This record gives sequence, structure tokens and C-alpha cells, in this order.
Amino acid sequence: MKEALIIVLAYLLGSIPTSVWVSRYFFDIDIREYGSGNAGATNTFRVLGSKWGTFVMIVDMLKGLLAVKLVYLLPYIIENDFARTNLQIGLGLAAVLGHIFPIWADFRGGKGVATLFGLVLGVSPWSSLCCVGVFLLVLYLTRFVSLSSILASIAFPIFILVIFNVDNHAYRIFAVAVALMVILTHQKNISRILKGSESKVPILKYRDRRKQRRREIKD
Repeated sequence: MKEALIIVLAYLLGSIPTSVWVSRYFFDIDIREYGSGNAGATNTFRVLGSKWGTFVMIVDMLKGLLAVKLVYLLPYIIENDFARTNLQIGLGLAAVLGHIFPIWADFRGGKGVATLFGLVLGVSPWSSLCCVGVFLLVLYLTRFVSLSSILASIAFPIFILVIFNVDNHAYRIFAVAVALMVILTHQKNISRILKGSESKVPILKYRDRRKQRRREIKD
């Protein structure tokens, strides 16, 4: 019974629609009516800029991280590593579900990547930091948040299964499921990337301007 209650609490925590509230309070718009129509960090970067996109990404990540930490409300589970990890995954997934289908925002949320990362950070910090490295490297090279998320999610099961060789079977299955879920929820982004129509986030603008000036000088 207690496990079910904290899972519901994790869902409600994940349901906090960060980008929707930010767009309404500070800009008097609904972020879901602009850009890709998605209530996530990527669309916030695209519509409201890097400042608010970063803020939304951090808060959405914290939702997953805090949801995982709810396991400490049940002291009798903490001592059992296997049971603790499995419940943490369940709590994190409840938060991700809340982000995708938020009760506070008409069940129209984002894709859950940042919240999913918060889950991974809470359960497996080292592998999550490696995924951050992949994400930042791809973002630096391409400025596509969607592509960065996809490649970081694909790297996640590689870290879990091969590099860190985690022996919890439930977590190994979870790692593979994460990669598949992120790929499935980003099909439209993948299509736009292949067509060359995917929007880039407004970061590293000065680097791009320098490159453009160099090209103009050479020409």
C-alpha cells in the first residue's frame, strides 16, 4: 500500500508542467501552441531561448531525480539493493509518465527525456554522467537537442550492459527500454533531421557567426 502511494506521489511530481507554467507566467502564451507543439525542454529552447530552455531542462530533470529519492520514505526497502533499485525505477517511470501525461496540464506534456535522465542520475550516477558527456558533445557539434537526446539514450544501455556491466537484470532491461522509448518518441524529429528541417537551438551562435565570417573572407 505504501509503495502504491509513493508511486502516485512520483506521478504527481512528474506532472508539474514546467514549460507550460513558465510560458504562461512569463510570456502569456502556451508553449504547446508554438514550435513543435511539445511541452518539453527542446521546444522551450526553440521558442523561448536558451535561458528558459536550460531552466526547464534542469527542473524537469529534478522531477525524475526527486521521484527516485522518494524510495527513502520506505526505510525497510533501502537495505535491499535489488528491491530498492526496482522501486526506484518504478518511481522514476511514474514521474516520466506524469511528465508525458501531466494531470496539471490536460495530460498534454513533453517527451520525458529530461525527467528520464533525472531517473538515471538517481539510480546510476556514473552512467548518467557518461550520457551527459555524449549529449553535450553531440549538442556542441550539431546544436540538435533531439539528436543529442537520441544518441545519449542509445549510449545508455551500452554503458550499463558493456562498460559498467550492471548485474541487475531489471535495470539492464530498463536501459534497453529507455533507448527504444526515446527513439520511438522522437520519430518526427528523426524525420525532420533527415529532411534537413529540424530546428537548431540558439546556442553557440557566436561560434557559428565566426565560421560564417571565415567563409565570407575565404570567398
